[in-house]
Amino acid sequence: MWKVFGLMMISALVILSTNGVYSQEMSLATFQETAQVIIDKSISQNVTASITLQSTSIQEIKFPAELEQKIRENGKISAITLTNQNQCILGVNNESCIMINVARDPKDKNFLQIQNSTLKVSEQFIDELNEFFDTNAELHSTFIHGNDQTSVALETSGVISGKGTVSAVYTMPMEDTHSMYEKISAILLPKVIRDSDGFYNVAKNLSLHENAKVTFSIIPTENRSLLQLRLSTDYPQAAPEINQVNMLEFLKTDELKRSKYFSSGFYPLNSIIQVVVLSTEETNVSDVRGNILETQIIDGEKIPTEITKAGWIFDPEQGMRIQGKYIFGESTKVKANELMFSLGGERLQSAEIGKEYDESIIVVAIITIVAIAAAIFYLKGYKK
Repeated sequence: MWKVFGLMMISALVILSTNGVYSQEMSLATFQETAQVIIDKSISQNVTASITLQSTSIQEIKFPAELEQKIRENGKISAITLTNQNQCILGVNNESCIMINVARDPKDKNFLQIQNSTLKVSEQFIDELNEFFDTNAELHSTFIHGNDQTSVALETSGVISGKGTVSAVYTMPMEDTHSMYEKISAILLPKVIRDSDGFYNVAKNLSLHENAKVTFSIIPTENRSLLQLRLSTDYPQAAPEINQVNMLEFLKTDELKRSKYFSSGFYPLNSIIQVVVLSTEETNVSDVRGNILETQIIDGEKIPTEITKAGWIFDPEQGMRIQGKYIFGESTKVKANELMFSLGGERLQSAEIGKEYDESIIVVAIITIVAIAAAIFYLKGYKK
C-alpha cells in the first residue's frame, strides 16, 4: 500500500507535464472526498454508508506538524485512531476510544513484555493527542490482535489493526456522533473546506442518523502521513432484501455535489463514489440508470478511457464480490436516479475497447489507481 504514496508524487509530475490530452488540464489534489456504500450479503447482512475526507497535507486536514513528524519518525506506530465506534476493541463498552496501534516487538515473548513495550511507545503521545483533540482519554487496556480474519474476509490491508499489531486503548465517555463530528471537523478541517459544501455537508447531515459513528485516523508512512476523517452509519440486516441499489438513499440525500474546493481547476479523481456488494452466491450488475464509461484493461484493472465524462466503472461487474466506482468527469453533481442499478437480471454489455492504448491512457491509469487506493482501505471495511 505504501508504494501508492510514492506514486502520488510521480503522478502529479506526469500530469503537470501533460498538455492537450483532455479538454481541460487534469490535476490531482492531495485532498479527496469519497462516498462509499457496502452491501454485505455475505457476513454481517448490513449496509454501511460512509463519507471519508482524507489528505496527506496537514494544511488540508489540520494536525500539529511537530506531532505528525514525531509519530511518523517513531517507526513503530502503524496508526492512531479516535473513534466513538461501539466496542472499539473487545472489553470496551459505551465509551469512545483513542487507539495507538504499535507493531509488536518480536523479542517480546509474554503479555507483560508486550504490554510494557506498547505502553512505552503510546505514553509518549497520549498527552499531546488529548490536548489536540480536547479530550481526556485514560488508559483502559492493551489489546493484542491475534489474527486477520476480518481483514481476509473483506480484503483489507490490516494497517489499522491485524496480526502483529498491539493497541494501547485509551477511553473516555461516549460522545454523541453529531456533536463529535461538529467538534472534530472544526478542529481538523480548515474553514475553506467546511464552507465548500460537497461531501462534507452530506456527512454532517448523516451524523444525525441513529447509527452514525465518526472515526479519525492518522496513518504514518515514510515521508508523510495519511489523515482520514470518516463518518459512517450502519443499516442492520438491510442487505439481504436489496435487489435494486439506490446509493444516495443510504447517504440520506437526493443529490451529491462535489466540493467547491476543487472549482479552481479540473480535479476529476478527487471526488469518488464507490459501491461494494458482497454475496454468498453469484450475482451481477444490471439495469444501470447512469452512464457506463468505456474502459481499457491495464495491469488487470479497468481504467476509464475518457476522464471528462461522468459515469460508472464496475470491476468486477459479476461474481460474489462486485465493486463499482462513479467519477464525475466535468460534472459537479449527480442525482439519485443516475446512481441506481439492479442486482441480477441481464448482464451488462462490455464497454471495454481494444488492447492498444497510448500514453494518455497510461496517465489515466496511474492517477486513477492513486486516487482510489487509499479510499479503498476504508471502503473494504473499518476493522475494529
